[in-house]
Amino acid sequence: MKNNINPALQELKQFIGTWEMEISNASFLPDANATIKASASFEWFEEGEFLILRQGTKNQETPWAIWFMGHDKDAKNYTVLYIDDQQSSRVYEMSFENSIWKMWRNVPQFMQRFTAEINKDKNIISGYWERSVDGKNWEHDFHLTYKKVH
Repeated sequence: MKNNINPALQELKQFIGTWEMEISNASFLPDANATIKASASFEWFEEGEFLILRQGTKNQETPWAIWFMGHDKDAKNYTVLYIDDQQSSRVYEMSFENSIWKMWRNVPQFMQRFTAEINKDKNIISGYWERSVDGKNWEHDFHLTYKKVH
């Protein structure tokens, strides 16, 4: 691959690789103490025009989703396109600054926000999702941890 990574995405190159993903303390699971583990990978699309996050395996027991991350050079935040195994498609805004990764969407009746921190060795991402119907009262949705495999 040529080194044509979109300059606006350079700070995301630390995500590149294979990760183990763990979902825990999830409000949507019948057992709040259950955990779901799946593989995840961050990779460049084509020659670095976008960053892709693939989670889980399609048609398996684990949740499957794809995230396309891009950046308008004239905008402050990244834009993320998402689709999952339930055919839920969403658009998020995203920021990454000082090892803090955030994503959010503000749509009526189903607002979401994600906050995570990458450790100093850049091999563990630990975060959580929250949801709200009104943008004022937020409730925990689930914890999400990524551990880098390679």
